[in-house]
Amino acid sequence: MLTRAGLAVARLARVSPWTNVYGLARTLMALGTLGTILFSHSTSLFRPAQGMPDFPNCSGIARLSIYCVVPGDQLEIARFLSIGLLLLVVIGWRPRFTALGHWWVTVSLMASATIPDGGDQISAVITLLLLPVALLDGRRWHWGPPSDVSDRPVRSFFAWTTFFVIRLQVAGLYFQASVAKLSHAEWADGTGLWYWLSDPFFGMPGWTKPWLTPILVNPIGVTVMTWGPLAIELALAFGMVARRPVRPYLLAAGVAFHISIGLLMGLGSFMFAMIACLVLHLRPVDVPVRLPRRSRVSARLDRVRAMWPALARRAGATAPAASGITGATAVAPVPAPVPPVPVPGAVPAPAHAGPAASEERP
Repeated sequence: MLTRAGLAVARLARVSPWTNVYGLARTLMALGTLGTILFSHSTSLFRPAQGMPDFPNCSGIARLSIYCVVPGDQLEIARFLSIGLLLLVVIGWRPRFTALGHWWVTVSLMASATIPDGGDQISAVITLLLLPVALLDGRRWHWGPPSDVSDRPVRSFFAWTTFFVIRLQVAGLYFQASVAKLSHAEWADGTGLWYWLSDPFFGMPGWTKPWLTPILVNPIGVTVMTWGPLAIELALAFGMVARRPVRPYLLAAGVAFHISIGLLMGLGSFMFAMIACLVLHLRPVDVPVRLPRRSRVSARLDRVRAMWPALARRAGATAPAASGITGATAVAPVPAPVPPVPVPGAVPAPAHAGPAASEERP
């Protein structure tokens, strides 16, 4: 048994975990935090609240926050620095150098903001767990091809262990989210979502009311909409032990579920954070994501570059010898035809005659 386990570990260590799959998760996670910071002024993120007279919060771990390092009257500088760091993570540049900054920005927002949401807390945890993977990634871009692990199997196996811990964390998160709701009577009797979507703050937007309200007031409709998320969350939790052919369907269901939450409740950062978690949880890390091929503009530019030598040769063939173009073949100019000089007494040639008919005979 130990021999089989050792062989399995050796096979796993020879497979590269540094693919664009975890890079996609990093980008999605950074987009969620970037959206919050980019479209929210510092006066909205950090403001006094009951039980929190000092803002931003700088107690406990928040003392190391980027918003507590700068002076209190320069929070906008810290916000712009955070935006710059997150943009580097979004484009995927040098994960080894941007990993610590990514975690620092997410944990700073979670610890110092007046009202952080669940997406901010999840991003702080997952970026912390991704640190060992990103710090060992020597690629220039996290969108690049998988790195070679033939000479570092120990590092590879350590990264695979980190991904297993992340999957375990995400599975526990979904299991707790599904089971904990059943302890509330509103979720157990199938009416919980009616209260949430009817809430004036978290409720559904106006453009969805004409077609969503008839479903919510229907007993069967509201029950399906309430128990459906519980079933999806429980299925996502068991995705930890699901076979690979089943995981794409679970991933699609989870992505659709969180997109609907983002649209109906306005939780954009939470949506991006949870989709990133689903990518790490259900998408095989060793199978790179097939990225779109080059755009049509790039393809046309390549065709122009391929045709350029032929165009240059054609232009050089028609250029005069004194043009000075290197490699061009000088062609002597062809003189223009000179009209014949009329000879006195000669009979003009008929219009239909060829060139020989107009020649003067001796």
